[in-house]
Amino acid sequence: MWLSVTLEAEAARAEALSDALMEVGAVSVSIEDADAGTDAETPQFGEPGEAPASLWAHCRVIALFDPAIRPALAAHIKQACVIAGIPAPPPALAVDEVAEQDWVRASQSQFEPIRITDRLWIVPSWHSAPDTDAINIALDPGMAFGTGSHPTTRLCLEWLCENVRPGASVLDVGCGSGILAIAAAKLGAASVWGTDIDERAIQAAFENAAKNGVSNIVRTQHSSAPLNASFDLVVANILTNPLCVLAPAIAAHVAPGGKIALSGVLEQQAAQVIDAWRPWIKLTLGEVREEWVRLEGTKPPE
Repeated sequence: MWLSVTLEAEAARAEALSDALMEVGAVSVSIEDADAGTDAETPQFGEPGEAPASLWAHCRVIALFDPAIRPALAAHIKQACVIAGIPAPPPALAVDEVAEQDWVRASQSQFEPIRITDRLWIVPSWHSAPDTDAINIALDPGMAFGTGSHPTTRLCLEWLCENVRPGASVLDVGCGSGILAIAAAKLGAASVWGTDIDERAIQAAFENAAKNGVSNIVRTQHSSAPLNASFDLVVANILTNPLCVLAPAIAAHVAPGGKIALSGVLEQQAAQVIDAWRPWIKLTLGEVREEWVRLEGTKPPE
């Protein structure tokens, strides 16, 4: 058994309390929205170039302790609160027992094969492919974004299924795990480039391409390196701010008559992105899913 201790703290004290709990012996600490599941729940979406979002107004701090600490648990919690500047006794204190379990197996159980279309599935390595006649991408959760479960990833994968033709060239901007680049290759693209600002993502994409047998088609590089090429299809699943700022740079890589799909955009942000891209490519709303949108466009022929 492990001891799970839950405390509530205001945003200004939550991180300090988290650090203090680790200091007094917690083996792990997490911070959650105390209002999750209620009308007061507050989703958080970060944007590159902006100040980090603050924590939720009301936080739930959950610390895991070794059961041997039980006799002195109250004293440890009180000490952590003093370190964090929180009056003791702590508010809404709850202590639960957590049974030992196979955490790897428990984590894996959260990820099942994902059907994108009848033609395309995303399959974790510990599962068998549900449809061996379909295109199956072997992909495990890891350091980089992109497992196929997020609405924006699925929107982009569906677009690739509709638009990739044999021999096409494809650019994946912000490739993350490489899922979109790999899908493009397996759908018949002859040449695929994936770029990202995160070196870990580039490495993950390279490894995943090799795992799926398309490393001869998919190539990756850091976004800062010049890429002097245009592509039949360009897909960028990032966020609103970079999509707006990078519009001229990304648009330059779309070949005349080529197509583009953008996601990572909330429905209320779509007009902002469409307006930012207007000088280069006319974008239209392609699909909406769970408040996220896919914007699509075709570059005018020269």
